[in-house]
Amino acid sequence: MKLLEYEAKKILAKYGIPTPRGDLATNTAQACEIAKNLKPPIAIKAQVPVAGRGKAGGILFVDSVAEVEKAAEKLFSVQIKGFPVRSLWIEERIYAEKELYFGVTVDRLNKGYVVIASAEGGMEIEEVAAKTPGKVIRFPLKAPYGFRPYHARQIAKRMGYTENQLSTLANIFYNLYKAGMYYDAELIEMNPLVETSDGNFLAVDARIIIDDNALFRHPEFKGRVLESELSPQEVEAARNDLAYVKLDGNIGVIGNGAGLVMATLDAIQLYGGKPANFLDVGGGAPSEKIAAALKIVFSDPAVKALFINILGGITRCDEVARGILKAKEKLGIKKPMVIRLVGTNEEEGKQILMEAGIPVLDSMEEAAHQVVEIVKGT
Repeated sequence: MKLLEYEAKKILAKYGIPTPRGDLATNTAQACEIAKNLKPPIAIKAQVPVAGRGKAGGILFVDSVAEVEKAAEKLFSVQIKGFPVRSLWIEERIYAEKELYFGVTVDRLNKGYVVIASAEGGMEIEEVAAKTPGKVIRFPLKAPYGFRPYHARQIAKRMGYTENQLSTLANIFYNLYKAGMYYDAELIEMNPLVETSDGNFLAVDARIIIDDNALFRHPEFKGRVLESELSPQEVEAARNDLAYVKLDGNIGVIGNGAGLVMATLDAIQLYGGKPANFLDVGGGAPSEKIAAALKIVFSDPAVKALFINILGGITRCDEVARGILKAKEKLGIKKPMVIRLVGTNEEEGKQILMEAGIPVLDSMEEAAHQVVEIVKGT
């Protein structure tokens, strides 16, 4: 789960990490009221769960309270990377003498956490690593020791700081690590963490991504999975207990089992196609769940054709077939579907679909090739 900036900053403040003065507005009038209590210049920041808001026009700076209304109205009327802006974070703009980066994330290759820091903040850390890898500090964390205060001091020293600034910066680093561990973060970062002209440090922007599997430990965020910051397809998938990920292609994909769906995506790309999504209905999916999956996939206007790939074990092929027909009739689906059914009650499932005039294939490779050719118009 991706927290919004204001949520991440509240967590940072809870752990004693300095952030600029600000507050949350859900309409233009609130934005103007908040701005009256702040010292210009003022930053107006769209609260959407994506990185790169600045480049996408989601952060505006104004020099007076009078300009806040116009800027807020502009942001409330746009979408940032496909997400509507429903709230704004209004805060004092901070001018930096220097911008730093510090974050803790999961290192899946080494099955642990890794601390990443750089004296070149303010841009994507991947960009810094690609252009100037020597300026990125990587510090893998080893169990059971984790990240200790003396580790934080070592990193601050490597970034060129001494005396009081070193101690202050080390405390910020260590507190961020503690926050990340408490909230089961897959990623927690400050970018930029700015050094001001008076030698102090403030986290101007922050990101936290919480491991979905740990949300039972953080009930305060439980309701967030159905919030409007999610795409319509993600909201509907969450309601129906379906695993859905939006991709950038035009061939919809439904399968049962994450491995099978991943193999289906690979097969489509092997034949020159581009998958529009990942959707796993899981094991033993009843017809209602299959119908819900079709509704979600076809609600994406980019989808030109659908590939349904079912390997029946505890999932019954006849139930899948009934779900397909139910959705086809209810939604009035006209777009082409390529279906591969193999496994439990395979013959019954094929019979149901063939009687409705829908062909069924046995080979995943043949089905993948066919759906790609359909989309290409050949």
